[in-house]
Amino acid sequence: MPNNQKIYVVGHKNPDTDSICSAICYAELKRRITGEVYEARRAGNVNEETQYVLDYFGVKAPELLPNVYTQVKDMQIQKLNGVDSGISMKKAYTLMRSESVGTLPITSEDGKLEGLITIGDIAKSYMADYDNNTLAEARTQYRNIIDTIDGKMLTGNEHAFFMHGKVVVAAATPGVLKSYISEDDLVIVEDSKEAMNCALENNASCIIVCEDAKVDEDIIAKAGEKSCVIISTSHDAFTAARLVNQSVPIKRFMTKNGVVSFRVDEPLEEVKGAMTKFRYRDFPILDENGKYVGMLSRRSLLKADNKKVILVDHNELTQTVDGIKDAEILEVIDHHKIGDVSTASPIYFRNQPVGCTATIVYQMYQENSQEVTKEIAGLLCSAIISDTLMFRSPTCTPVDKEAALKLAEIAGINVEEYAMAMFKAGSNLSDKTPEEIFYQDFKKFSTDDVNFGVGQISSMAADELFEIAERLKPYIEKACEEQGLDMIFFMLTDILEESTNLIYAGDKAGEFVEKAYGVPREAGDYYKLTGVVSRKKQLIPAFMAALQ
Repeated sequence: MPNNQKIYVVGHKNPDTDSICSAICYAELKRRITGEVYEARRAGNVNEETQYVLDYFGVKAPELLPNVYTQVKDMQIQKLNGVDSGISMKKAYTLMRSESVGTLPITSEDGKLEGLITIGDIAKSYMADYDNNTLAEARTQYRNIIDTIDGKMLTGNEHAFFMHGKVVVAAATPGVLKSYISEDDLVIVEDSKEAMNCALENNASCIIVCEDAKVDEDIIAKAGEKSCVIISTSHDAFTAARLVNQSVPIKRFMTKNGVVSFRVDEPLEEVKGAMTKFRYRDFPILDENGKYVGMLSRRSLLKADNKKVILVDHNELTQTVDGIKDAEILEVIDHHKIGDVSTASPIYFRNQPVGCTATIVYQMYQENSQEVTKEIAGLLCSAIISDTLMFRSPTCTPVDKEAALKLAEIAGINVEEYAMAMFKAGSNLSDKTPEEIFYQDFKKFSTDDVNFGVGQISSMAADELFEIAERLKPYIEKACEEQGLDMIFFMLTDILEESTNLIYAGDKAGEFVEKAYGVPREAGDYYKLTGVVSRKKQLIPAFMAALQ
């Protein structure tokens, strides 16, 4: 694995405090002990509780990782520089040979793609029916002509353009020659002062002198007066006449319309589909702003680098970031039941029956003799407090509580006071829409062809939970339909009372709760589950048993 390849450490969708904090802390641990590039990311929005934690300890939230599909930027993009549309056909061919490529991208000064020129285009240009006006029609720069015929400027402006007239080879006698040299023509002459004078008298715009023939000072002076360019070359007249057409700028033959290009963020599967339709060898790649960045060949499809990820706090496909089947999973660090994530080869999989992934991450810091800074301690402690509902959840183990108390000491916080402030921040949802509240901590589950989802909000204030319930009830029916689920449940958990009011949606959701818990429906159209505070250890196992 290349040392500079980024490895993402990411938690589940609709991330909670444990998912975010464990990703940040585990990425830091991996960076320290391996020296490689590990980056914490998130698979959804940061909720209010987690944001409070991050702000309290001065830690920036991880960037969003919308998906881990293999994209164009994960493939080997050839960093081939774009060329100006004004370069000659000969120079383009020379560049292709030196770079061992069959296609050159043509770009503007600001980096935008203007077109392509291929080795096939150059071959066709050599077979094209050139007439002696082609050079002018293509607005050929004298600099191109000098470069193409290996010439040197004796007088004139190399940045000017040959725009009018025809190409004439002065092979006739002066008397005959005078009859077919016209104003603005380009005249190719050998060692003939008479031919040069004839060209100047007829107001030619350019004279090419072959075989390095001497040009008298009076001819050069006269050319200067008439604004006529004189170029000297070592080639004979035949060779010069043959080469001069190769000085035509590539814009005359380049492909401008219908160019097939890809963006750096396009998924590999879409690129493959397009490549089967268009049988080109190379394709230009553009960045997010539409600027050219390089070329992608068909061979590059065989060398795509799948994104590499470490999953924390989950191991079920429904909870992973989109595109996980395209990615290479390197590790899983979790405390939930074993799910359905599978890998092509053995990986490091650490799953412990504790109340929080952060507890496991803390153990790993200790096992690797790594310092736990105040910030790391604060994040890990906050995650444990959140996941164990300040040690009230049945998922909490003595290991979790011991770890949290040690981390609180390092972080310099009073657990009870800090927990109260953290939970209050998390349940302050007055400025949130029902949809935002609903997806703050929502997970999908499936068994025996039944698909359902469970969300949860915890608070230390019962009144606040009832208010949230009233806002959510109209929305969860819509969410059930949009998500294509059979049932949806939402836990409104009172931390102090250690109970949950359960609201629901779905035709048989109410019957399902009664079957699982044997409790009646309350007057407010909800179920009161006394002693139930954990989705993972209490609600889901009871639901799974009822389904079976």
